[in-house]
Amino acid sequence: MDCSREIEGKQAHDPLFDKIMSKSSRCVFVPGPVIVGAGPSGLAVAACLRSKGFPSMILERSSCIASLWQLKTYDRLRLHLPKQFCELPLMGFPSEFPTYPTKQQFIHYLETYARKFEIRPRFNETVSPADYDKVIGFWRVKTVGKKLEETEYVCRCLVAATGENAEAVVPKIDGMGEFGGDIRHTSHYKSGKEFSGKKVLVVGCGNSGMEVCLDLCNYRAKPSLVVRDTVHVLPREMLGKSTFGLSMCLLKWLPMRLVDRFLLIVSRLMLGDTARLGLERPELGPLELKDLSGKTPVLDVGTLAKIKSGDVKVCPGIKKLKRHTVEFLDGKMENFDAIILATGYKSNVPSWLKEEDMFSEKDGFPKRPFPNGWKGECGLYAVGFTKRGILGASMDAKRIAEDLERCMKEKAAPYDHHQRSVLLLKSSSSSPSP
Repeated sequence: MDCSREIEGKQAHDPLFDKIMSKSSRCVFVPGPVIVGAGPSGLAVAACLRSKGFPSMILERSSCIASLWQLKTYDRLRLHLPKQFCELPLMGFPSEFPTYPTKQQFIHYLETYARKFEIRPRFNETVSPADYDKVIGFWRVKTVGKKLEETEYVCRCLVAATGENAEAVVPKIDGMGEFGGDIRHTSHYKSGKEFSGKKVLVVGCGNSGMEVCLDLCNYRAKPSLVVRDTVHVLPREMLGKSTFGLSMCLLKWLPMRLVDRFLLIVSRLMLGDTARLGLERPELGPLELKDLSGKTPVLDVGTLAKIKSGDVKVCPGIKKLKRHTVEFLDGKMENFDAIILATGYKSNVPSWLKEEDMFSEKDGFPKRPFPNGWKGECGLYAVGFTKRGILGASMDAKRIAEDLERCMKEKAAPYDHHQRSVLLLKSSSSSPSP
């Protein structure tokens, strides 16, 4: 569908159109989908669309692609899954990369990906808000720039690609203002170097919390780990293969509960009884729990050995903070120099997308569970909300591109291959430079 031509038609025949559009200080017509978010999910959608001849525009509030990876992750971070499960569509990792690429290698991969598919996001543009205008039949996406300049983008299709990790989750703990020491989220943690010799309490026993504890140990800090809930800890590799890869292979032949039982038996043999270390396992198996709730099992990279040796101490939940002191739920009190909150992230879609049908106001995720949460009404799509990492985002990106191609074919002649190419050239030459 030739969006610019359709808008021109509406403008010529609708006397209200000029009044509606004049509300914005600057208006840009986008002859293709607008994608909000330049992380791996947004890049994947843009590449899939481009491979089919569709132009698109990415709006990104930060100053770079993959801002979570570039600006808010710790230095020692590596992909927790083997690289073949973290590839974006249409381009694999370099063969010389290790099985578990480093943070720097993954960022290099994403930057190379963006260059290959000529993806040029509009940086430093924060969307607020985006809503569907029934009068003109298009999405109106308003942004605020670095210098508070306002722009409105008008498009037929809108892709929410801000993902599951848009905003840090910072819990409210009684007495936080009295603690006096450093309290920071892992999004502001780089390495344990600045905590050498200090007692540090890490809150949260997911993959990040476990790895931060290991990093602190490597810099001779004295970490303790708050474990507030049950958790599955699995070895990163089993029987010479990645645990994730082995699980995916077994699921092709065996039911999920049987695969879970196998994983727990092998984990018990390799890691021992984690409950004796204060890490009790949930009643549901790791794969079943992941499928139902999205809670990811911890893949151990060495932290468990530090817990066994006493280098990392396991603590119960926090009741209250006092001056450099933490009171735990069991009544015990202990002094700490700093607290690291490995409490995860959340979706921020409800803060900028004004619609009530596709996304839940409560958690910012699509209301329909995987694999049906990628498509909404009126040209609205979602990518990166599957709770299945980059693999799930890649699946959604392909579906979105295929769906738009199917829709255009059903609309027939106005959007044939030649005109898609014309639109692509037009958008690349006339769109504002990033």
